[in-house]
Amino acid sequence: MAHVLLCCIGLLLLCPLAVLAIPTGNFYEEGGEIFDDWDICRTRGYGPDGFFKYQDGRFEPVIAAQSLGANADVAYMRGVQFGTEFPDLTQRAEAIFAYARDRVRYMSDSAQFGYPEFAVNADELMLVIGQDGVAYGDCEDYAVLLGVMYIAAGMRSAVVLAPGHAAVLLYLPGYHRANRSLTVDGESGWIWAEATGGNNPLGWMPQEYMGSEILVYELRDEGIVREGIPDKRTTTVSRQTGRASALPAVPLPAIVLLLWGISAVGRRRTSRR
Repeated sequence: MAHVLLCCIGLLLLCPLAVLAIPTGNFYEEGGEIFDDWDICRTRGYGPDGFFKYQDGRFEPVIAAQSLGANADVAYMRGVQFGTEFPDLTQRAEAIFAYARDRVRYMSDSAQFGYPEFAVNADELMLVIGQDGVAYGDCEDYAVLLGVMYIAAGMRSAVVLAPGHAAVLLYLPGYHRANRSLTVDGESGWIWAEATGGNNPLGWMPQEYMGSEILVYELRDEGIVREGIPDKRTTTVSRQTGRASALPAVPLPAIVLLLWGISAVGRRRTSRR
């Protein structure tokens, strides 16, 4: 039975995630803005209902919490897989970074969605990667995906806001390939993860942000409660990347099976040491 389960898990991991994907209309429009079924505004990062909740010089990337804790889904699953594949923290960190850097290509929200700003969560981005091989996004999309995957892989990560930009900080003390090691709340060992450039290495911090004031929010493996679509007409958000397609979703039972299987593999490896 164990062999059959592992084979099924392997097939699911190897097959395109489009096999699991279905279109979703879990958005609604109000006042010219697009909201999701967590009641989070996807077209605005500021304000108490914005995807980053930026206000009064503080922020909270609540869109990342849509893929953490009880909301764990395909992006979290992929991070767990990296955690089991790479026991060495440095190799794990570099592998996750390379995955996001190489599988996501930079595209502005206005070009992709027709909105000046439109944030996607880590699971939506991961499902597009599964469907098309690559996904498109801007800096906050890269940051959310990386942050979620690092947490799922058992590492500490934070979303960072610099002037006009978002990225990730990763806690990886002693990483000698970084061009700058940062200290957060008196704790040294944080490095910059800037995946928006195709040739960027892990730990490379752009010069223009070294002297800038930046805001940091460390992620926790905690989700937020899904509010559900209110009694309003739903809308579908389409991507404009060469073909019209809706943002996808994935059936929860498939994810539960996959996460359980990966967990079982990890327990078996641990028991053999």
